[in-house]
Amino acid sequence: MELYQLKSFLAVVAERNLTRAAEKVFTSVPAVSAQIKALEEELGVQLFERSSRGMTLTPAGEKLAEEARRTLDAAQRLRHAAAQIRGDVQGVLRMGTVSDPISLRLGDVLVRLAERHPGIGLQLMQRLSLQSVQALRRGDVDCAYVLHDNETAEGLIVNRLRRMELAIAVPRRFADREWPVSRDALLSLPWIGTPVVCGLRAAAERLFQSAGREPPHSLMAETESAVRGMVASGLGAAILRLDQAQAAVDAGELRIWPHWQDETWLCWLQKEGPEEHALTAVRELVEEVWRD
Repeated sequence: MELYQLKSFLAVVAERNLTRAAEKVFTSVPAVSAQIKALEEELGVQLFERSSRGMTLTPAGEKLAEEARRTLDAAQRLRHAAAQIRGDVQGVLRMGTVSDPISLRLGDVLVRLAERHPGIGLQLMQRLSLQSVQALRRGDVDCAYVLHDNETAEGLIVNRLRRMELAIAVPRRFADREWPVSRDALLSLPWIGTPVVCGLRAAAERLFQSAGREPPHSLMAETESAVRGMVASGLGAAILRLDQAQAAVDAGELRIWPHWQDETWLCWLQKEGPEEHALTAVRELVEEVWRD
């Protein structure tokens, strides 16, 4: 029995699908299938029921999945103990990020990480904020930068790094022709929305709900750069981080509506409970960068 077989086993448990499990452990579908088959033969039990709907654990598989998790956790603790004896920290962390690495100060974090902990590798996984929260809860990432309104999140540690002021960006074609003076006039413009899982969506919902309206869904963009580009192209108004909106104003792309303000937070999230040494090292570097 090999540890990689247990990792593949738990990937199939989580995904209930061989293709997605193979992507999760960075191998091929035939390799994962062969590993599960070899594990079943060695253990002498059937781990999964296979059907057109996917892979479902058998009762034996349910019992052994928990043992597999404990085994992998023990192996990880052994590696960390050895790293401490050697005086270094090693590991690979999967970090969820939002789309703007400059605002995250990721460059500073990566430089200091390479200098102080060369044995730690980071896999950066760009997602929308609430997608990173969901991935963190599923165990698909170890930590994440997100735009997050609340001070707490169930089962997660929330470390607020920086307040992010928000602004309403208006295309120049509306500003030059008929500048919206009232909130109703503003909300009557075409609008560019963001998905529910975007960190800016909550502010848009608050704005429209204050006027008794539903946020529009006709125009949608997933990244701030895409939203900014669509506003600059004259397609509609939208909510942006103030620093991004101001940069666009300075470039002559759009204007900011001055009668509204809101905010969100750039946060560092990780799961509650004991943390691995590699995660501790990265978290401390992130906190250090944001203190400087």
